[in-house]
Amino acid sequence: MSIENILMPQLGESVTEGTIEKWLVKPGDQVNKYDPIAEVVTDKVNAEIPSSFTGTIKELIAKEGEALQVGTIICSVEVTDAATEKVTVQPKNPNVSSAILNANQPQQKDESKAPKKESNSLGASKKRYSPAVLRIAEEHNIDLQLVEGTGLEGRITRKDLQKLIEDGQIPQADTSAKVEMETIAQQVEEKPVSIPTKESSVQSVNGDIEIPVSSVRRAIAKNMVRSTQEVPHAWMMMEVDVTNLVSYRDSIKNEFKAKEGFNLTYFAFFIKAIARALKEFPMMNSVWADDKIIQKKDIHISIAVATEDALFVPVIKHADEKSIKGIAKEISELSKLVRDGKLRSEHIQGGTFTVNNTGSFGSVQSMGIINYPQAAIVQVESIVKRPVIMEGGMFAARDMVNLCLSLDHRILDGLICGKFLNRVKEILENVNKDTMSVY
Repeated sequence: MSIENILMPQLGESVTEGTIEKWLVKPGDQVNKYDPIAEVVTDKVNAEIPSSFTGTIKELIAKEGEALQVGTIICSVEVTDAATEKVTVQPKNPNVSSAILNANQPQQKDESKAPKKESNSLGASKKRYSPAVLRIAEEHNIDLQLVEGTGLEGRITRKDLQKLIEDGQIPQADTSAKVEMETIAQQVEEKPVSIPTKESSVQSVNGDIEIPVSSVRRAIAKNMVRSTQEVPHAWMMMEVDVTNLVSYRDSIKNEFKAKEGFNLTYFAFFIKAIARALKEFPMMNSVWADDKIIQKKDIHISIAVATEDALFVPVIKHADEKSIKGIAKEISELSKLVRDGKLRSEHIQGGTFTVNNTGSFGSVQSMGIINYPQAAIVQVESIVKRPVIMEGGMFAARDMVNLCLSLDHRILDGLICGKFLNRVKEILENVNKDTMSVY
């Protein structure tokens, strides 16, 4: 018999933490390898964590509702079959997303028997102290240098501090230690998100309707808050005359639908034009990575698809290499998967730039929140017919659309974004069967 630990798995690209929504087991329960043990929610996916071992659940370390970093121990198992394999995270239900996600969960020995790794350097402390740990330490004047962590590689966890507080064994920090801790808090890379109190400050009155916050809505909210708190958003808008595009698309849409079996939407043309421009302005196709900016080689366009209570961002891979027909087909297929609740993890991973079809709601101007860690998002607004002054001072009825761009000002500035939008405008204003063939 040996005690093995199960870790919070990696649940998608750029996902750094997950929230235990519900435990499906309790201490003493017998589990087989691959049996689901917990439901977990991230800003990208809703899934079940499988057991890596066959044995008996010994301790549930993570609490329901607790957000944990990837690689953090969530529970321990008394193992009868110590063999470990790469396990698959199964979807919580067909309603939300996730099917086959690989969770690399390396075999861990009982940490009480393993030697603790110690480091007094500021760099090591910076890596181990999460924002939640720093907040608790500041509130209770805890000297973190005197605390032994039970987390991965000796990391101090929130649970470690809560136990010290409950046992009344708080190692008090002197003034110099507190100053050092505050310095670390200022330098820590991951910015803390405001944690709401359990008791809401807003109270309902007679006649109000209370709507419980779903796990999906909570994950969306958390990701939006992170983006707005960490990303310095800037915004610009450009007006585009798409009269030629409208005429071309309307002339072939019925024949296209009869032949292909799905709609030829305006949105497919916009995505194609944006993908072309991204190839010419690769800095727009970048992501923020703390100490560096990564300019992505592949152009994978995330598209926003809404349901009644959630928003998903499936990805059109290699959009620059696809025809209008190919893009239109993927829009149709991905939208259907979202509506049917069959979207899987591979459908939402790898996006490098987001395009949102806000015009489908009738919007004519909006500012999107950037899909972290991408550099920008374009909102394609409604195409509206209105009078425009043409060359020679004549008025003409033209089909006009606004393209609204939100940008991460750490990565981009107005000059490159203006050139990028101008190029998209140029492509769209010159659409015809020769410049942008559907096939």
